Amino acid sequence: MEDRHYEIAVIGAGPAGLTAALYAARALKRTLLLEAKVPGGELLNTETIEDYPGFQTITGAELAQRMTDHALSFGAELVSARVVAIAALPDGRHRIDLEEGEPYTADAVIVTAGGEPRKLGVPGEAELAGRGVSYCAICDGAFFRGEHLAVIGGGDAALEEGRFLTRYASKVTIIHRRDQFRAQPILVEHARADEKIEFRFDSVVEEIVGVDGRVTALRLRDTKSGEASTLAVGGVFIFVGFLPNTGLLTSHVEHDSQGYYRTDDVMQTTLPGVYAAGDVRSQLTRQVTTAVGDATTAAVAATKYVESLAPAVGATP
Repeated sequence: MEDRHYEIAVIGAGPAGLTAALYAARALKRTLLLEAKVPGGELLNTETIEDYPGFQTITGAELAQRMTDHALSFGAELVSARVVAIAALPDGRHRIDLEEGEPYTADAVIVTAGGEPRKLGVPGEAELAGRGVSYCAICDGAFFRGEHLAVIGGGDAALEEGRFLTRYASKVTIIHRRDQFRAQPILVEHARADEKIEFRFDSVVEEIVGVDGRVTALRLRDTKSGEASTLAVGGVFIFVGFLPNTGLLTSHVEHDSQGYYRTDDVMQTTLPGVYAAGDVRSQLTRQVTTAVGDATTAAVAATKYVESLAPAVGATP
């Protein structure tokens, strides 16, 4: 099993995971990078990035590829596999169980597993997913040219993605359950100035309606009057929150009220040898820059942790 033991294992290959793998491998630690999908994470859902230092503008896909190439150039080993659990072992190592195949072990683990979009949980949502129901404007917007589209949500993502969809849609209706947005004021200002965008406040979606397997309308209800209405749309994009993938650890690790890992100032969770970076960690902002910064700290701390262990505890000769 020693060939399946690594000094540092990184779970998830988004910007945080790629950065952590880069720093760990560059420190000459045997580094495993596990990713269930394609390296890049949420970068692959972002068409243009304008707030990453050093790049006035760059596509998310290009930045993801550059980060991947950079991490692998230092010797990090990228394995395509879905992690289902991480368990602390009596000897101080950590076992990483996979959906398929034999487990890996590591002296230190950096969890950068990101998360999944929150669902509305209304009739029609699951049935019409991929048939007019989407959680990614960058991924699917081009399929809806000329359509009237609905965007559900009131945060930054809803307004940013709503504006993006106007390049394809004939009209975008942003539907929010409250009477004011939670998004940054500048994003609200930009959305209000866009003539293709209209708003439906104090409204909740009760059903997504489809005909012949495609979205055709939304059933809405006014949260104040209780009045029901129907909005004809060709697609609906849902941005009502994010669920972090923080259920991987079988040992108790402290979380905040929304399920994010609490960490100390070196990104270590309450489980020794396990670190967290990026969208799984409790923090103020969730940006590429903060993910990269978290991951740098986590990788340096994990490296020091591994070096502090006795040679008998899983160290690679």
